Amino acid sequence: MPTTSPTPQFSRPEALKALRSEQFDLVVIGGGITGAGVALDAAARGLRTALIEGDDFASGTSSKSSKLVHGGLRYLQQGDISLVYEALHERRRLLANAPHLVDIQPFLLPLFAKGGLIPKKLARSMGAAMWAYDATGGWRIGRFHQRIDTAEAVAHMPTLPADKLGGAYIYYDAAADDARLVLTVIRTAVLDHGATAANRVRALGVHKTPGHIIDGVEVEADGEHFTIATTAVVNAAGVFADDVRALDEAVHPNSIRPAKGIHVTVPWDRIRNDIGVILPVKGDRRSIFVMPWGDHTYIGTTDTTYDGPTDNPRCTADDVAYLLDAVNGWTGAGLTPADVTGTRAGLRPLVVEADQAAGRTADLSRHHRVLRSPSGMVTVTGGKLTTYRQMAADAVDKVVKSLLGSAGAKAPSRSPTARLRLRGAEGWEAVGDAAVGLGLDRSTGEHLARRYGGEANALLIALAAEPELAEPLVAGLPYLRIEARHAARHEMATTLTDVLSRRTRALLLDRAAARAAAPMVAADLATVLGWDDAEQARQVANFESVVDAELTAESGHDVPAGVPTGTRA
Repeated sequence: MPTTSPTPQFSRPEALKALRSEQFDLVVIGGGITGAGVALDAAARGLRTALIEGDDFASGTSSKSSKLVHGGLRYLQQGDISLVYEALHERRRLLANAPHLVDIQPFLLPLFAKGGLIPKKLARSMGAAMWAYDATGGWRIGRFHQRIDTAEAVAHMPTLPADKLGGAYIYYDAAADDARLVLTVIRTAVLDHGATAANRVRALGVHKTPGHIIDGVEVEADGEHFTIATTAVVNAAGVFADDVRALDEAVHPNSIRPAKGIHVTVPWDRIRNDIGVILPVKGDRRSIFVMPWGDHTYIGTTDTTYDGPTDNPRCTADDVAYLLDAVNGWTGAGLTPADVTGTRAGLRPLVVEADQAAGRTADLSRHHRVLRSPSGMVTVTGGKLTTYRQMAADAVDKVVKSLLGSAGAKAPSRSPTARLRLRGAEGWEAVGDAAVGLGLDRSTGEHLARRYGGEANALLIALAAEPELAEPLVAGLPYLRIEARHAARHEMATTLTDVLSRRTRALLLDRAAARAAAPMVAADLATVLGWDDAEQARQVANFESVVDAELTAESGHDVPAGVPTGTRA
């Protein structure tokens, strides 16, 4: 009888079974955006591909970015035209390949006057920068910059001081929820192209042939040690890339200089911007983003040298003060630490040359680099969220051309991902109507469409059977109870923190509300993951410890015993 291939599943138990028993062409170490992109590129070329992540997908830098898909106006001002050109091309591709996740984002660039006048040098330089940005590739999304007057600028952000403005520019970039993008890329690799992916699989070492060529990755998952058989390995571990290289090279190369970037979230009504705003930092050579996100606004980012633990960067009181002072210096917002409802701290894995051990991290290149070791490990480092697809293509090119032999000969020599649509890209526009047909608000349908695309239909089917799951997951935030259960069933969420921090962004938006909802969310997850009362309590305690750690770092002292954690006060 003819047999049919089993339907691909996004299942951790099935993935672990495959990792233990199958032979792979390529193992990718690192489940951030770069590793996700490598896995998709390789699988789309027909390579038997595995992706492993030691923690949760996007648990590092890839869930803590500014959430922008952009060329980088400041890189243009620094003269890095090639990076801006590449990034703007990749921005256009992402808008086409993931229209449900990536959206055009307008930005306001205020022109602050001195003595009622805009300095001529500033006016000329900003005008030239706007034209250059459009010419370099900004025009490809069909939007061009424009000069607006002071009244229109203040209409977009009423907390700006009208008496200190000489108008503004509006230009266009794009934005996306970084963690959702990572997960969608991985799910596309697995469900559409046959890759295997699993979170919480930690790389411990590499196995080599007598000829000192890598032929396996030694890992630990759920307390079990085993070796994944593979022909090639790509190290896409971000700030941990040097640690992974050390497993191969036996010495730590120190090629990565981590740069800490932090963001804080405040209630939207404290700033009231309806589009993104770029503000210069007084006394510094940086600018910050002020980004509306539903009923909240997030502010960032910093760019500072970091020498602490790479697995646990924190937002400090000084970090918070820097961003709030930057906003308060140009607006009448009067923000204080009590306004902060959430924070996030991430590390940029910047590539450093021997002569760049000192100096500002902001001046280091955002270009990526692809290296191959004598034993066959390919390492990809540096880069930006926006350029992940090109980074991945370059890494897989290196694998196909130099490591795979007959398997590589059968794989396309050019990446097929430039026009490869991500899961959910089809049918997402109809989700709003489908939601209304079920008696839900259109806004609910649009929320689901922007997170899941056409795959939101699976959630709507579930809601038709259990309409009570359309209730809010976290008070004051748009997430629904069904989303937690969906995350556990179909998105490899295994902890309460996975759901409240990455599958949804509740922790980033309003940690107090997320903490209050934690017991109920844990109870919902228990119905899928089989948690008993003790495990539910442990999951809630673990999440509360995450909130406590944030508050402790931001305040500089421990949260007093008996005081509810995760509060604004």
